[in-house]
Formats: sequence, C-alpha cells, structure tokens
Amino acid sequence: MQTKDFFRKIFSTRLWLNLAAMLLVVILLCWGVKAGIDIYTHHGEKIAVPDVRRKLFADAEHILTANGLKVVVSDTGYVKTLPPDCILEQSPEAGKEVKSGRVVYVVINSSHSPTLTIPDIIDNCSYREARAKLTAMGFKVGPTEYIPGEKDWVYGLKSKGRMLRTGEKVSVNDVLVLQVGDGMRDMEDSVVFANPDDYFYGEEDSVAQPMQADGVFYTGPEAESEVDEFEVVTGPEQ
Repeated sequence: MQTKDFFRKIFSTRLWLNLAAMLLVVILLCWGVKAGIDIYTHHGEKIAVPDVRRKLFADAEHILTANGLKVVVSDTGYVKTLPPDCILEQSPEAGKEVKSGRVVYVVINSSHSPTLTIPDIIDNCSYREARAKLTAMGFKVGPTEYIPGEKDWVYGLKSKGRMLRTGEKVSVNDVLVLQVGDGMRDMEDSVVFANPDDYFYGEEDSVAQPMQADGVFYTGPEAESEVDEFEVVTGPEQ
C-alpha cells in the first residue's frame, strides 16, 4: 500500500463516522448502566422513617407501607401497661432518612409475660450463688425464708406459696423466695434422748446393755450398777 492511499483511508469520512458511532454507543451504554444502578438503588431518594412506636402492628404496617417501606418483626418483649401487638421499638429510629424499600425492624409487645426455666439450685448451692444465678437470669428474688438446716444452704424455692422444682417454667414477673438454712440445729433430728428404762442389767455383771426401742439402738454409758444403801438410825428409847 502506498503512503498516499494510507493517509487517504485514515482521513476518510467513513472511518471517522464509524469511530464516532462506536464512541456514541459506548457513551450510551455507560449512561444506561449508571441510570439503571441509580434507579435500582434509589440514588438521591430520601424518605424519613415515621414514628410507629406505641402503635398496633397493623397500623404501623399500613403507615410504613404507604411510605414505601417494609416492616419485619425482629423480636418480642413484654410491657404490662401496653396492649398486645404494640410496637415497643423500631430500627431505623424515627426521623432517619432512608431509601425506598428499606426494611424497618420492629419489636412488638407479647400478650403474656415471658417464662424462664428454674436452674438446678435446690439443694445444690449456697444462698449467695443461687441468688446471683437467679438475678442474672432475670428472675425477681424476694425476701429470704430461713428454715432449720445448714447455714446459707439452699433447701427449696417457692413462688406464690407453692414449692418449685428444677426445670419448671416460671413467669419473670413472679417473685421467688429462697428457703435457706439458718444454721440452727434441729434438736429433734440431731439429739437422741435415751430412756433409762431401755437399759437392762445382766445378772452376772453390772454393765448397762443397749436395748432396741422403736427400731433405734440407744447406747448408754458403761457404768456399774450402784446399790443405794439406806441405813435406818434409831434414837434412844424413851
């Protein structure tokens, strides 16, 4: 190819028109992609999240949907003074600017108080450990009830006058009462009084022997039988 023909093709109108057309297509493609992304991501669009707290879930859902937002229940709570299905919390919070289609997570009020499982504390730990464990779990612990037994040892758990068992489910609003040993000895259980009549003496020795009474052996101290000698002293005859 001669140099003259080469420069003629380079500066030809047809070539430059093709290049301009290709450049225009690329520009249009880039603009189309950007516009599509902006539409998909709602670029520049701002919606203030309405305040739906203390509203019933049905009303809150209607308000959020009307503003182009979605609502999802993320958790439940319990407030005694509020009606069931009432919105307790929301995220994002009210007034925050978001894009259309954003999900608003809400916490609704339960119709009943939540329950917790009684841990294994009965006759298994001290008073301090039991109280700390119950408080950490969210239970309400009332005044302690002291009963005869080992000091500061947990012997039972009560609520509303009823004895509770390990693994039982109890409302978090119920007050629990720990039955704890007061360190005082129960005289009926720890001290045995022996009846002297329960001992008999052998004919050949004078050591007291134990007898069985009511299914319990009583052992008395070994002692020799003593003869109570009584001497009558008479005065002079008058």
